[in-house]
Amino acid sequence: MKPIVKCLLPLLLGATLPLASPIQAAEWPTDTVRLVVPYAPGGTTDVLSRKVADLLQKEIGTVVVENRPGAGSTTATGQLARGGRGADHTIAMASPGHTIGPVIYKNLPYDPVKDFKFIRNVIEIPNVMVVPANSPYDSVEAFIEAAKTREMTFSSAGVGSSIHMSGELFKAMTGTRMTHVPFRGSGEALPALLSGDVDVSFENMPAVLSHIQSGKLRALAVTSAEPSPYLPGVEPLSKLGAELGLGDFVTTAWFGLVADDSMSDEAVRTLQGALDKVMEDPSFKDFVAQIGGEPASQEGDAFRDYVAQDVERWNRVAGQAQLE
Repeated sequence: MKPIVKCLLPLLLGATLPLASPIQAAEWPTDTVRLVVPYAPGGTTDVLSRKVADLLQKEIGTVVVENRPGAGSTTATGQLARGGRGADHTIAMASPGHTIGPVIYKNLPYDPVKDFKFIRNVIEIPNVMVVPANSPYDSVEAFIEAAKTREMTFSSAGVGSSIHMSGELFKAMTGTRMTHVPFRGSGEALPALLSGDVDVSFENMPAVLSHIQSGKLRALAVTSAEPSPYLPGVEPLSKLGAELGLGDFVTTAWFGLVADDSMSDEAVRTLQGALDKVMEDPSFKDFVAQIGGEPASQEGDAFRDYVAQDVERWNRVAGQAQLE
């Protein structure tokens, strides 16, 4: 072999070695992550999603929030379930609308449990039975008495929301006359409640807590099994006595991140690790306290089981409210 060839041979071999070795895939995410909010801006799901997205960016890079309201969250949920291009970088903030939708809208093209990856539950909150500050009703008992003789209106963030279902259940259990007035999210529903255009709502606590504290709304009861530390003196509907027909009334809301079932396990693990850090961030803990929520703990299979149980619960509620 000629000397010049002997000198060049190691260089030529070295130049080909990277081509012969396996190409290393870039770590997830390799693109912008989209966090879908199935409701209009201004409500609890939207506000929470924007806080989570802001803190997630510190861990995984750019996260863009997209509002896709419609049909009690089933429009956006159906789009997510179809997967397709960008599915590995698309997540959604699910809430009870995810499990109520199949009860309200028959023959949906997706299964709320089987067709999704369940990343992590984030927070749980009660709903609050609230009336305008100038309402003549200062107790649940007074409201029920009046609602048995005249038609009342109750607002919600949309058909199939936990707010809607709480109102329907209250109506069914108390035998009151109430007409549902749906809006495109709590951001649109609140002005009607504050102005007195509707009589009552069973809103998520984060959407109404500041208005209760400022005196613009009056809290009559909470929908959780136990009192909320954020509303001292406000009793749960279930504790107000069987004489009102509300002994078994318990409805709460959860909010957690889900993705299409095609999302890679690597992406799910990365998101779970990032969310653990988000949940420990002092600013997130302060945020949860400010909106009257409690941090949740389920992720992966445990979160999936939790959602499956929620499907069963809302099916029972729909039966009690005679919505089926």
